[in-house]
Amino acid sequence: MTYDVAIIGAGIVGCFLARELSQYNLNVIVLEKDNDVGNEASMANSAIVHSGYDPIENTLKAKLNVLGNAMFDKICEELDVKFSRIGSLTLAFNEKEVETLKMLQQRAFNNGVDVEILTYEQIKQIEPFVNENVKAGLYAKTAGIVDPFNLCIHAMENAIDNGVTLILNENINKIIKENDLFILNNKYQSKVVINCAGINADEINNLVNKETFKIISRKGQYYVLNHFKDEFVKHTLFMVPSDKGKGVLISPTTSGNYLIGPSAEETNKFSKSTDLKTLDEVAKQANLMVDKIPYYQTIRTFAGLRATPSTHDFIIQESDTKNFINVAGIESPGLTSSPAIAKMVVEEIISKMLPLTKKENYNPKIKKYIKIKELTLDEKKKMFAIDKDYGTIICKCEQVSLGEIKDCLSRSCPPHSIKALKKRLRVGFGKCQGGMCQAEALSVLAKFYKVDKKDIMYDNLNSYILYSKTKGEN
Repeated sequence: MTYDVAIIGAGIVGCFLARELSQYNLNVIVLEKDNDVGNEASMANSAIVHSGYDPIENTLKAKLNVLGNAMFDKICEELDVKFSRIGSLTLAFNEKEVETLKMLQQRAFNNGVDVEILTYEQIKQIEPFVNENVKAGLYAKTAGIVDPFNLCIHAMENAIDNGVTLILNENINKIIKENDLFILNNKYQSKVVINCAGINADEINNLVNKETFKIISRKGQYYVLNHFKDEFVKHTLFMVPSDKGKGVLISPTTSGNYLIGPSAEETNKFSKSTDLKTLDEVAKQANLMVDKIPYYQTIRTFAGLRATPSTHDFIIQESDTKNFINVAGIESPGLTSSPAIAKMVVEEIISKMLPLTKKENYNPKIKKYIKIKELTLDEKKKMFAIDKDYGTIICKCEQVSLGEIKDCLSRSCPPHSIKALKKRLRVGFGKCQGGMCQAEALSVLAKFYKVDKKDIMYDNLNSYILYSKTKGEN
């Protein structure tokens, strides 16, 4: 089959591009090197929907951040994704940083973002735990938090439901162009190619074009705190940004956990390890913002890689090779900008390459997910009567039932690994980090896919969990 559009990479931008294109009468394929969508930067980030005060005026980052932010309420309702506009505070600790806040306030005005500078006393009223050394803060009420895992997954599910083809475990290492068609890995033919390969976007570009940009891999390390009942921060708290980025933040998440991080160190494209020295520095920075951070509630640490472009702005344009589009260097605020990026690429670039006619049966919504944890007692009883599997709890920490897992497996973008299941339903995301439920989850996956338990991966191919039996029958 010849496809109209081939998208390389199923991160957040690739998934939203697939969804945007699925509105039209086009044959679209998405080729992803990993065993799941949203498995790189789209998974390991701060989960913040930025207001748009920070990007430099008249850049793509500024334009698309603000446009993307405004799209989130509708998109998250359509895709059944948790989203909350909790607002952000960027904190200054000396007079020089207060002057920076004033500069950012003017930049926000230029970008069309509503902000205000608050005094320490005003901040203390809405954030009781803020450090007494804070002088002022820039409050942005349109900032929010989102579930980044399911934002990506549900966008792809919706795209597949509307006719898009997804191929996992397909690492693109060869692209040739013959007779106005691109041939990828000697298997897939397409009229148009969109390069959304994240930290590998420069390498994908160089398969077809001369080198015009480089992607620098920058690692960010985080703490994850458990969800706990004690009162803690209510807004996303930032430090004044530097040339390395927005710096360390403290933020609630849509799951009730808290994130602290990230660091910012240049690294290779494979390094996702954490180290005590860097995490200690993250904690040191965070302690400047908030008193008595409960680090004893830490349930894990992690690191994510950011695709920092040599151009210092998003790269969104047709390359020197006709009908080959680069969508690269989508670092922060990339998550926020992603739906607006997709809209821009389709309406301003692809529309000049291919005829776009809307499908009559396009559906922008996915079937809502049942979340037992969020139901009332009466609602739970009704669900148990309909399907007893909703009364069988697999993950005790996060209260996820067998019925929810089976429903997830029946979807068009299902999990194929323990980690993929974890991202979708939070199975193993709680305090025990899978210590109590991973074996049961593995058994459910093996039974559904009718394979041996040893064939279920933790994450990507060859990430084996089981090798052989040690004792017993199970």
